[in-house]
Amino acid sequence: MALRIYETMKREELPVLPMDGETLRFYCCGPTVYGPAHIGNFRTFVVQDTFRRVVEMGGIKTLHVRNLTDVDDKTIRRSIEEGKTLTEVTQFWTAKFHKDCAALNTLPPHIEPSAVAHIPQQIAMTETLIAKGHAYASEGSVYFKISSFPNYGKLSHLDTRELQMGAAVDVDEYEKEGVADFVLWKARKPEDGENFWASPWGEGRPGWHLECSAMTREYLGDTFDLHSGGVDLVFPHHENEIAQSECCTGHQMSRLWFHVNHLLVDSKKMSKSLGNLYTLDDLAEKGHTPARVRYVLLSGHYRSPLNFTLSSLDGAKAALEKISKFEKALAARAEITTVPTYADCTAREQAGPFIMAFDALEADLNTPEALGQLFSALNRIKPAQLTPAEAAAAHTGLHFVLQALGLDLALENIAPSAGEAPEDVRALAQQRWEAKQNKDWAAADALRKQADELGWTIKDTKEGFELVAKC
Repeated sequence: MALRIYETMKREELPVLPMDGETLRFYCCGPTVYGPAHIGNFRTFVVQDTFRRVVEMGGIKTLHVRNLTDVDDKTIRRSIEEGKTLTEVTQFWTAKFHKDCAALNTLPPHIEPSAVAHIPQQIAMTETLIAKGHAYASEGSVYFKISSFPNYGKLSHLDTRELQMGAAVDVDEYEKEGVADFVLWKARKPEDGENFWASPWGEGRPGWHLECSAMTREYLGDTFDLHSGGVDLVFPHHENEIAQSECCTGHQMSRLWFHVNHLLVDSKKMSKSLGNLYTLDDLAEKGHTPARVRYVLLSGHYRSPLNFTLSSLDGAKAALEKISKFEKALAARAEITTVPTYADCTAREQAGPFIMAFDALEADLNTPEALGQLFSALNRIKPAQLTPAEAAAAHTGLHFVLQALGLDLALENIAPSAGEAPEDVRALAQQRWEAKQNKDWAAADALRKQADELGWTIKDTKEGFELVAKC
């Protein structure tokens, strides 16, 4: 079973398969490195990371490219405000972004190109677009001619015949109600400071939309398998990427488009003015771990807006603790001291009794359904009733699904509870359970007494038993 996702352009679920039959080549729009990424940004990056994990764990190799936007209106404005070079600002925030990604347990992209490093490619694409009649120069800037591309709007399903064509725009981001010729190369202006490069049209810098087109073409070719980003990028950014790329190369840009919906906070749009724009550092100051943040970001389906609340982090803490307790019970029963790593998870059959959770992930990346199936299995499986071999298989399956979701229990730093008894006490409790199953009540009572003398009370539960340290 291959992963299926809802494809934005065709508006239907389609299988995610590599065009070359071997490696899925995909591109994710990365961060603009002028400040810390917030949890709304990270919802997209965490979903994309889960997407990659499910593809790879389903047996398909990937080539994951995610860019860094290190020159645009925002990065330049921040560098001028702080009196620093553009490089100083963007390198600082790139390092912070990488640190946050590691905390959220996201896999690093195979290639992470920066816009500044690919300005020659952007100039070359602009020259091609001018030569083909799809772009024109004006006062040192170069604009893409929307009217030259009849298919403009095919991703966002805009009908340009019903929209008034606006004047050419010279900013990276603009109003989304209209259609306008957008800038490919921006002429140097005083407010840009020293942030400019030479070009055939004079000193200036690239427009934001062009940057991604140049980098996708450089590393993935004229046509690649999948392009992803937040739903807010569908128009104009991705629409503009399609126009300039396909007019330049004459080929379809991406076979599939995959977008992640917005994150709300307390049912409101995030904003600094409302005080609800959280970073990982903000949440850490409130006592919440990145593992809990990742859990919450996966608790809603990527196609629907997700309402983030601080109380949802408390729920994530309880959920992770329950999973951890179950995992320890399986490990004890199977006498396992190590856990499978991501590299160990190579075939979906390893999911074992948790296969329904992985099936949910392959069905349009349904992370809330996967979590539901995970907990259904937790409630159904009784570790104390399993043979060591069965417990080992369940332990492998649990970690297979946790790896697919990117949930690393070790990152939650769950403190050992009083009920985590020494191995000899656990062995006594297990022997007592087996004696009860054989209706050997005298032996069961004797074993309970031995545990009691060692300072532990055996309590019977629906799942089997638990050990509680005596005060």
